[in-house]
Amino acid sequence: MHPMLNIAIRAARQAGDIIIRSADSIDTLKITIKSQNDYATEIAKHAEEEIINTLLSAYPDHGVLTEESGYTNQDAEYMWIIDPLNGTSNFMHGFPHYAVSIALKHSNVIEQAVIYDPVRQDLFTASRGKGATLNNRRIRVARQRKLEGAFIGTGFPSKNDHNIEPYLDIFRDIFTRTSGVRRAGAASLDLAYVAAGKLDGFFEIGLKPWDFAAGMLLIQEAGGVISDFEGEYDYFKTGNIVCANPKMHRVLLDTIAPHAQKVLSAGQTKTSE
Repeated sequence: MHPMLNIAIRAARQAGDIIIRSADSIDTLKITIKSQNDYATEIAKHAEEEIINTLLSAYPDHGVLTEESGYTNQDAEYMWIIDPLNGTSNFMHGFPHYAVSIALKHSNVIEQAVIYDPVRQDLFTASRGKGATLNNRRIRVARQRKLEGAFIGTGFPSKNDHNIEPYLDIFRDIFTRTSGVRRAGAASLDLAYVAAGKLDGFFEIGLKPWDFAAGMLLIQEAGGVISDFEGEYDYFKTGNIVCANPKMHRVLLDTIAPHAQKVLSAGQTKTSE
């Protein structure tokens, strides 16, 4: 195992322990409203601090990008991209579907990835060129090639209501042809599930780098494809994600295409009509 991946696993498990110890006392936690439908907890902050301390103790010259604190040492050659508690709303309501997500970017390429589900103690890992694993067993994306019978994951654009209408159009076209569409509320785990073949594909509008950086590498190393809604690789700017095996990815892109131009990228604002 790559030593940097090993450190990331240690950090993720330590953060997961903090999260699980607090799961039975959710009603006493301090909740901060960051923006519309976007919350932070003191537990996420503690978990983030534990992750950063573990990573930077081993690699003090590395930089960090986290959901809670933003950038540290932004010009560093190595950059850790961290979401200490992906699925905060789920955690706050006692819904057991959330994860710790850690990715390492080197010279603008994601090289290592860890997604840890502390509830199920599921550990998803990937190193570039070395494949992806779930609890040390190799994983592959599902073989489903058609929407008919497919099981697809998604996320609602709840933090930006400008994209609700195009999202609903996309959802309608996909939902009516599949065996089911699920919105579980933790994008990192959804992407890990695509990598492990538990979901046949996934799409979402307006994600942030810490939501998908680790999951992106997992999917690629499991034989899948991830892109933006145009089939390009600009998702770090747009935040729009679609992923699956190569055949299903093309089917999803073709289904999304009639509505893609109506979707506003991350950072855009709706213009008056």
